[in-house]
Amino acid sequence: MKKTFSHSRILSVRCFTARAGLLLSLTALSACDLAPRYAPPHYVVPVSWHGQAPFKEASPGNVALKTDWWTLFGDPILDGLEQKALANNADLQAAAERFSQSRAIVMEARSDLLPHFGMAFGASDNKSSADRLFRYKGPITATDEFYSGLASWEPDIWSGIRNRVRVQKYYAQEQAADYAAARLSLEAELATDYFALRGLDAQHAIYAQSITYYQQALHVTQTRLDNQDATGIDVARAQNQLYMTQAHLLDVQAQREVLEHGIAVLVNEQPSTFRIEPVDNLTNVEPIVPTGLPSELLERRPDIAASERRMAQANRAIGIARAAFYPHVFFSANGGFDSNGFNLANLANSMWSYGASVSMPLFEGGLRRAQLQHSWSVYRETLDHYRTTVLSAFGDVENGLSLSNRLRAEAERLNLAVGTAQKSQTLTMTLYKGGADNYLDALIAQVNTLDARIDHVQVQARALQSTVGLIRALGGGWQKKDLPAPDATMTFGVMQYSGLQIPQDTMQQLNK
Repeated sequence: MKKTFSHSRILSVRCFTARAGLLLSLTALSACDLAPRYAPPHYVVPVSWHGQAPFKEASPGNVALKTDWWTLFGDPILDGLEQKALANNADLQAAAERFSQSRAIVMEARSDLLPHFGMAFGASDNKSSADRLFRYKGPITATDEFYSGLASWEPDIWSGIRNRVRVQKYYAQEQAADYAAARLSLEAELATDYFALRGLDAQHAIYAQSITYYQQALHVTQTRLDNQDATGIDVARAQNQLYMTQAHLLDVQAQREVLEHGIAVLVNEQPSTFRIEPVDNLTNVEPIVPTGLPSELLERRPDIAASERRMAQANRAIGIARAAFYPHVFFSANGGFDSNGFNLANLANSMWSYGASVSMPLFEGGLRRAQLQHSWSVYRETLDHYRTTVLSAFGDVENGLSLSNRLRAEAERLNLAVGTAQKSQTLTMTLYKGGADNYLDALIAQVNTLDARIDHVQVQARALQSTVGLIRALGGGWQKKDLPAPDATMTFGVMQYSGLQIPQDTMQQLNK
């Protein structure tokens, strides 16, 4: 139930002046903001990272990641793929459109702060029945033509409208942070897939070299069998080793094709025509990745920024729920000409009215209290999500540091293992050719060499991928200051009516 006051009549100049004074007074009251004071929560963070990755140290000239972080790997092909993905990926473009949509919603909410003006006009021709009840003398036909101007405005006394605008501005900032997160995810996924593909290239080269070597070993074994210096078991073992390696090569080829198709989709090209030329060696080196201080992570992760903006929105929603408890004032005015003929532009045919209404809830069965209680609960929920996001971010960085460190050490050990395995393979095969050893020892040496070489390149690829994961965990060079300011989320001026189809500064806002 609402108590409503409405009054509309012709007033004197003195009364009009008094009403204007009231209007100014109500406008002055619009500074009342019922939203709680907001400040992002502060957490105690460690002074340094627990992980001891070898590239934790950074030179003075390289203290921060750049947004084009993939150039640290020094691979021109990867550089070109990343640029294609950023320019053409459909999912990333869709994220940019969501930011544009959120900016339009800001302008929609902001429109309620301003007076609304409109026009109305119309005409009608009416005929009454000659036998109508309570007939009176006069014409039974009449015409009516009118045109008028309309105006309405609601003063934002309790900042309910302003808080709705702020909520939408914060939502637009959230969408900008989500775009940055989507862009970083795309960049990292592409780099991860690329290094996996290069790892498969290196495995392909190793398997191809091993197949050539095993074919030669099979020929030697077959020759020794023909000369009765070997047994059929040795030939069968050599054949088994050759066929198994050929099967592994086919599996690597299938995995590479699938990865290549996935990369094609990321860069928005047809998988059937997309091609990345293979290489024989995994020559990419792990770059120096400046981690910075743990306290800086809160400013460098777009997902943390998006979570914080959701919390700010929930805080403003509390102010909106509180404003619903207080009186709301609405002003309206209407004026124009009305006549039963075409002589409208006559002062005698003018008409106008203006008035004000005040509405205030008295009893609604707990509706407003339930809405306020709900808004507080939503705010606390966003606070919980923010805390989880922050803890997950620190966990991501620590995992990246630890994994990169261990994989680097593992790659060093496997490199030594490859050297010793190749030496053993050469010696045992030489002994076997000379009849001083059996083929089983040579076969074991071959298996050990192949396993060591494959394990080595796999760990090398995983180490590169872990570096990409660490860069992603650190925010990929993004900074919270790259978010558009709240007022920058508005897309056009009040009197602007052109250039509305695509906001010209959208990508500038997103790619600062």
